[in-house]
Parts: sequence; structure tokens; C-alpha cells
Amino acid sequence: MKAAELFVRCLENEGVEYIYGVPGEENLDVMDALLDSSIRFITTRHEQGAAFMADVYGRLTGRPGGCLATLGPGATNLITGVADANMDHAPLVAIAGQAGTYRLHKESHQVLDLEDMFRNITKYSSRLLTPNIIPEVVRKSFKLAQTEKTGACFIEFPENIAKMQIEAKPLPIKQPALPEPAGERVTRAADIISHARSPIILAGNGVIRSRACPQLAEFAERLNIPVANTFMAKGAIPFRHPMALGSAGLQAQDYVQFGFASADVIICVGYDLVEYHPNLWHPTADRTIIHIDSTPAEVDANYPVEVGVLGDIKLSLQRIAGLTTPHQGHRLRPLREALIKEMNRHSQDESYPVKPQKIIWDLRTVLGLEDIVICDVGAHKMWMARMFRCEHPNTCIISNGFASMGIAVPGAIAAKMVYPERHIVAVTGDAGFLMNAQEIETAVRLKTPVVILIWNDCGYGLIEWKQMNRFGRPSHVHFTNPDFVKYAEAFGARGYRVQKTADLVPILQEALASNAVCIIDCPVDYSENIKLTEQLGEMVSPI
Repeated sequence: MKAAELFVRCLENEGVEYIYGVPGEENLDVMDALLDSSIRFITTRHEQGAAFMADVYGRLTGRPGGCLATLGPGATNLITGVADANMDHAPLVAIAGQAGTYRLHKESHQVLDLEDMFRNITKYSSRLLTPNIIPEVVRKSFKLAQTEKTGACFIEFPENIAKMQIEAKPLPIKQPALPEPAGERVTRAADIISHARSPIILAGNGVIRSRACPQLAEFAERLNIPVANTFMAKGAIPFRHPMALGSAGLQAQDYVQFGFASADVIICVGYDLVEYHPNLWHPTADRTIIHIDSTPAEVDANYPVEVGVLGDIKLSLQRIAGLTTPHQGHRLRPLREALIKEMNRHSQDESYPVKPQKIIWDLRTVLGLEDIVICDVGAHKMWMARMFRCEHPNTCIISNGFASMGIAVPGAIAAKMVYPERHIVAVTGDAGFLMNAQEIETAVRLKTPVVILIWNDCGYGLIEWKQMNRFGRPSHVHFTNPDFVKYAEAFGARGYRVQKTADLVPILQEALASNAVCIIDCPVDYSENIKLTEQLGEMVSPI
């Protein structure tokens, strides 16, 4: 068979369902081989959109999402999405065509050293220089992509290699199992927690990746220890759980920050430092840190680990809980009650433009608890992370490792392909929306009915928020927008505009029931940003 056919068979062997991408001249043989494959190629309108789709697919399924581009500009367009997956620890394998090996040694049309370019943003970057290494390179890429900490891998495939004949077959799939936690570390952690005065848990995305959410909830309930989650760990513990404190990550004084400030022992479970820097929740660097994860802790002056319990997170939580004396009372309950009171405050607010808190209240009201929200990056991300309640993991997808704008629309398409039975909503700002709005055509063509809720403020709202906090005046953050209703209709989608706050719920309900791609233009009142900053600055601990 041709090397390209062997390559596709290796992808099939890895269980690849979809490859998102843009065909090109240097991947002609791979594209042709895909016609005879069980893998479905999803033609996107931009390579960045393809990479974001693979990113979200990987995050939702735990299996590497695949994306493909041609050489040069096609490959460089993948970079932002691949970097996002790697820093968010979403399993992904990116593939790019390349010029023939006979012209890689010199200046040549569209030729860049892609293997070297992707090396700094992936766990593994490789180039296929001979057909007989294809089974090993593909197996290694998928093995590393889905081994903790999961992330992105890259394969460069020169066009002359793809044409060559080869007799080979895919390698058997054998993923390494996580080790059991060391007994002495479990005992030491249990002793520290048993004697703690006021312990608190910080849950990170690793809890969700390891499928340890039930064990975390049981651990917290059994030991009576409250849990804060990072933005990327929303739903790791149900918000209705009495130990749930909500999200940490606003980088300012907030209710949950009082919990960290009053704690003597902080138990970090599946926490990735890239999600929320320790100097923001542990500025004093003087608390006892317990690190429960599958991999050793990163070195950081504000993350001085007293004991690390490494291995299968589920087993670690169960074994520590079995040896730990439960705590009495719940000193941080007033923090949870204060946050809930704030969440409820604007439920009946009819002022217009719509307040962020009201948008979130109405969105949570119309969605089922297992429906999925893909959140873009901007001021709306901060509000969603703080106030959107989640009862299940991976029902509010937030990028907070690389935190790239433009992920919501393509990510929502991938989410709908993974969970066609659920409602999928892309929550995005007007700026982030237009960064990958071309993928609306992809959604319409694929008949993936997603709802895109645009928080429209005609500006880079998060940057203006920070500028106003620091300098008291904005700098070059305002712009104009197209008519989003007409824009939607031009793609064959449905367009809605919220003209009064009372319209938002019925519009959301109609859009979700329509089984069509829908875009909702919702003007947002971001004067609430400064009010929140002032509130946080004046906040007095309720405990």
C-alpha cells in the first residue's frame, strides 16, 4: 500500500472518528486515502477552527482529536489551536503536509521547519522521513497525547514520503495504567488533614480528566472539607453539593479567596498551575500544601508542596479518606451562602442592555443540567466562571490555560458532534465571535444545530475593564460590528436580536428548539464590570 494509506489505517487503529481540517496540495495522498476510510473528514473554513474543534473534541472525550493542514500557512494557522490544547491539557494530534524531502534543506516555496516550529507547543513533534516508521510515530503521538498530563502532538508528513510503497501494519494499542499512590504518602497526607484546623480543597481540571469527580465529591462530603474549583474544573463537584464553594480565578478578592486566606492546609487535587497561578490564591506561601495528582508538582515559590500523593487520583482520594479523621462543622458555609445570594440578585432584573448576571441566570434557566456551554475568552468568561452553576463536569468548557479567543464557535460544533442529543451553546463576546465566525458555514453545512449567544458591547470588554481599573481610561478597545442578524441569515443560519431584557428567555427557548444554527445578538451592560471590581475591593469576609 502507499504510505498515506498505512498512515490512515494507523489513525483508524487509534479509534479516530473525525479529522478536522483544510485539504491542500501537499496532503493530496492522505486526503485520497481518507475517502476509503471509516474516518470522517470535516472540512473547515480555517485551520484554526479545525484545531479548536479537535481541542474541544479531545477535552470532552478524553481521546485525541485530530486536525490536518497543508504546509506553510496552513500549518501555521493550526498553531494557536494546537497551543491551546497543549496548555489546556486536551489530547490532540495535529498533522501537516510538507514539501518533498528533496527540498527541505534549502530555501523553498512555502517551506518552514514545521517539526521544529511545533516542538515548543506540543508534547512531541515528529517528521516522517521514511514510510516504515509510520506505525511507531502514530502510536507514540497518540500514546503521549492521552498520557497524563494530556496534551498535543504533531506529525509532519512530506508529500514524497506519502506516495511511497510500504508493507506494514499498525501497532497494537497499549496505554500505560496510572500507578497506585505510595502508601507512606497516603498516610502522611491523611495525618496532615486529620490535624488541620481549617483545610480547603482546590480542584483542578485533572480531576475531570481522570474521571475522579465522584470520588472528589465523596472525599469532600466524608471529611467535611469545602471545595473550590478552577475555571476549567467547573462541575468537578456539583454546585448543589454542600461543600462546593464555586470558582477561584478572578485574580481579585472574592468570597472563595477568604476561604484560602483562612485555611491552614490547602489540598490541591488535579490542579494545573497553568489554570490559576499560586501567587493569586496563596500569596503568603506559608500554608501547608498537599498535592494529589498523577504527575509531580511544578516548582513554584508560592506552591511549596509538603507532601505529594502521585498516581491514580481516584485511588488517592479513596485511600486518604479511609485514613483521615473527618472534620466537624463547615466554617466556610457563609462564603457559599453569600455567593448564592449574589447569583440570585439579578434574576428579576429587567434593565437594558442586559446585565451579565441576568444573561447567566436566564441561560442557566433554559438549559438542561447536562447541556454544554462552550465559553470564549473575554469579560463574559469571568462572569460565566464565577456565576454559571454546573452540576456535571465538562458542561461549561472554558479555556484558561492558553485562554485563546475564538474557541467558542468551532468548539461548539465539535461538542455537538460528540453529544448530538444535548443542547450546545457557544457563549462569546463580539470580538471572539468574529475571530472564527467563518465556521458558521461549517455548522450549517454539517447540520450541527448550535446556538451562538453573542455578548455585544462593541469592544474588547475585558481589556477595557483592566484599563479602567489601572488607568481610569480606555485605550483603543472600541469597534463597530456588522448586523449580526443579517450576518447569520447570509450563512443560512437564524438570527435574533435581544431588544429588551424580557426577550432573552423566549429567544433562547425558540433557538434551542429550532434544531438550526442560531445566532443571538444580546447587548450587554459591562458597567457591571467596574461595579464588581469595586465590590470585590470593599468586600468584607462573611466568615
